[in-house]
Amino acid sequence: MNKIIRVNMKTKEVKIEEPKKDYELLGGRALTSRIIYDEVEPECDPLGEKNKLVIAPGLLSGTAVSSSSRISVGCKSPLTNGIKEANSGGLIGTYLSKNGIKAIVVENLPDDENSYVLEIDEEKISLTYDNQLKFSGTYETVEKLFKKYGEDIAILCIGPAGERKMRAASIAASDPNGELKFAARGGVGAVMGSKGLKAIVVKNTKNSKINYYDREAFLELAKAINKELLADPKTGDSYKKYGTAQIVNAVNAIGALPTKNFKFGAFEFAKNLSGETMYDTIVKRGGEGKTGISCMPGCVIRCSNVYPDECGKKIVSTLQYETIALVGSNLGFSNLDSVAKLNKEINDLGLDTIEMGCVLGVAIDAGLAEYGNEESCLKLLEEIKNNTVLGRVLGNGVEITGKVLGANRIPAAKGQGFPGYDPRALKGNGVLYAISPMGADHTAGNAFGSRNEVNPLGKEKQGDLSRNLQIKMTTLDSLGFCIFARGPLFKEPSTMKNLIYYYLGIEIETKKIWDMGINTLKIEREFNIKAGISPCMDKLPEFCYKEELPPTNAVFDVPEEEMKKAII
Repeated sequence: MNKIIRVNMKTKEVKIEEPKKDYELLGGRALTSRIIYDEVEPECDPLGEKNKLVIAPGLLSGTAVSSSSRISVGCKSPLTNGIKEANSGGLIGTYLSKNGIKAIVVENLPDDENSYVLEIDEEKISLTYDNQLKFSGTYETVEKLFKKYGEDIAILCIGPAGERKMRAASIAASDPNGELKFAARGGVGAVMGSKGLKAIVVKNTKNSKINYYDREAFLELAKAINKELLADPKTGDSYKKYGTAQIVNAVNAIGALPTKNFKFGAFEFAKNLSGETMYDTIVKRGGEGKTGISCMPGCVIRCSNVYPDECGKKIVSTLQYETIALVGSNLGFSNLDSVAKLNKEINDLGLDTIEMGCVLGVAIDAGLAEYGNEESCLKLLEEIKNNTVLGRVLGNGVEITGKVLGANRIPAAKGQGFPGYDPRALKGNGVLYAISPMGADHTAGNAFGSRNEVNPLGKEKQGDLSRNLQIKMTTLDSLGFCIFARGPLFKEPSTMKNLIYYYLGIEIETKKIWDMGINTLKIEREFNIKAGISPCMDKLPEFCYKEELPPTNAVFDVPEEEMKKAII
């Protein structure tokens, strides 16, 4: 990858630049955060002209190793008011890499109301507008773009929530099956909307720019990694059947499953929402329902699915754990059909299902809807679709919603809604939500997988645990790897060093691999401090320290000195 595309939305000028020399070993989150750190004034308005949207495939994106082609989207977040990276699967990382593109930098604001599309192919890069796409849902947008440009393209797009600069807006990415994945967190879709950019279309190329320094050695190592992933019971079998929803019962068992606006940590109907139930339902209904789908080319884990209705017709793809937790148990739903229907509507609006699950939970407690009542929740989403005043409040995230509605308990840290693990019962995640530059974001260092190493309810070792996980996850984000591919990579970190050498011909020490994560976290924190996010904001909302969470009756009580250990 050897070029950066810079798009000025005010002048409509598109430039191609050579990357800086010190960007050579940066990809994904490491690159998006570095460009934001280098080019964006920390105190700027996230939806103003000085903020930038940076899109970068991982360093190993497009290569033959499984699960390595995720895309990172970075900006100053309109939700957290600090630096943000959201990442996604899909085709976009692979297609950008094959076209030799290291990053796209979108800057400035347009002085018109057109709906712009950035078109990229090997012959030209152009910025055009297509107002027929304006305020279209994500599904309709993708359908229109496929019809216009053909099937062999990769798409990034926003829905009407992003165009209306709602702070919970996400960015959708098309996958190899034409389904949608999302760079969901932090309001990145609102930043894209503020730039007037509705979509990015990248055409496939027959003349791939992916060149290996030692192709044979890389392919041999990639084959060994893929074989190891397939031999593991989880990555080789469970994820294909149950997807990320395979952990529903386990999170429920430790008392950390968000239930009825984070009032409880266990849900009596959790089994109905489990990965096992989802799998059985998909198989029984048949039709368009599927399991074991890849969201990236060459991924052997294949954790995506298509969830159908009773007639076998697709409702949504993909039904994931976080959505099941936040839109399911957190809203009192005991069946996957309701979760899937809400999931589809949230996706189509171009919103983050985690943030909206938190929003709807707070709205229910304020009397605007009812737990387990599908119709009442869909009506609130209709308010967002219709751009009413209430809809705009809801679409701007749980912190704004909670404050407007006078809520006493708002499940958010640094302005961003809690993911699907209550921080009182999984205290490593409580440390993460409070300390991470990303705010409440499980992808930044989820402690659930370490529950057998560090007691989830314990006060000790949580800081070191979170620190190590943050470094490791940031490194994976920078290389472009999915978190589920971590097994062989963490077991033998020299594997990552060797992949870089065989691909780029650059030698680094094994211990320097983690510097990708360490250095990125350091500049992210420095950016946030300059943006006004002081260390006194490294905390959870007050109710987490005071309200006991049934059934464990836990509160968040990790000592401050332990919390500080997680700071990079």
